[in-house]
Amino acid sequence: MNTVQDTDWNNEEELFERHRVLADQNQSLLRLDKFLMDRLGNVSRNRLQNAIKAELVKVNGQASKSNYKIKPGDEVSVFLPKPEENRELIPQKLDLNIIHEDDDLIVVNKESGMVVHPAIGNWDGTLVNGLLYHFSELPGKGKEDVRPGLVHRIDKNTSGLLVVAKNEEAHTLLAKQFLDHSIQRTYQALVWGDPGEEGTIDEFIDRSPRDRKLRTVVEEGKGKRAITHFKTLESLGPVSLVECRLKTGRTHQIRVHFQYIGCPLFGDPEYGGRKILKGPRFSKYKAFVEGLLKDFQRQALHAKTLGFVHPSAKKEILFDSELAGDMLMLLESWRKYSVSGI
Repeated sequence: MNTVQDTDWNNEEELFERHRVLADQNQSLLRLDKFLMDRLGNVSRNRLQNAIKAELVKVNGQASKSNYKIKPGDEVSVFLPKPEENRELIPQKLDLNIIHEDDDLIVVNKESGMVVHPAIGNWDGTLVNGLLYHFSELPGKGKEDVRPGLVHRIDKNTSGLLVVAKNEEAHTLLAKQFLDHSIQRTYQALVWGDPGEEGTIDEFIDRSPRDRKLRTVVEEGKGKRAITHFKTLESLGPVSLVECRLKTGRTHQIRVHFQYIGCPLFGDPEYGGRKILKGPRFSKYKAFVEGLLKDFQRQALHAKTLGFVHPSAKKEILFDSELAGDMLMLLESWRKYSVSGI
């Protein structure tokens, strides 16, 4: 008897599922797609065919086609974008900053404070709720079949670019690029201190034992490896504006990495950024920073650029975005300080 040995979630925002299926010694020759349809009863044929086409299905470590004949002892690994939950989602008219849209995908410049996907405590007012309404208003036939397909997320209080698939095939092909780490992503962050002109933070990340909602750096071999390349764009005295390029996409990766090197993101309430960590001990300086923190209630992080191969056009496209207004004002305040002081 063929058995599914395990099902788990990939750490890339927990938006992908992995199945591993082992053919036993009595397995008769059978097409790969039919074999998987028999063993993964809750996965549609269309999802499987899209995954095979995107080379997300491997037999004994090699990408294989639908007509491959499964043999005794074959090990099949399958990566699939996580399907939408069965819970009914409510379309809501929300003010979305859409910077690109076509038949396959939509790119949104998300404002800070907006949750990406409904979950416990946030069942409405999310980006997905807004996209469902937007799609329902689109002209043309078949619009009822268009649903947001998430392939990545950014934190509620991080602003910036997010791509969402509009159909299952685009969802699968974009998911493959995220799993392969071929997506081009840069963020800009305002951090405490001076992390250096440029560098790479290569550390393993896992859930914090103090709070399961947070992450922390752990010793090698535990958790998941996370790689962040960075360069300093501006040195502003006690703080620095840095550009971060992600090689991996772990939860809270930039926030955790910069806390680890002693340069937490300015304003970050969960990773040590709401303390005055650098600068003179003058009372005027203290009042200046406390005023900034009062007005800026989030981590200073913006997903600035996003590049990928378009699932239909098969060409690389790159999107850029303006920093969020609150972050621009914060930067301007620090720039004035760096020139004239308090």
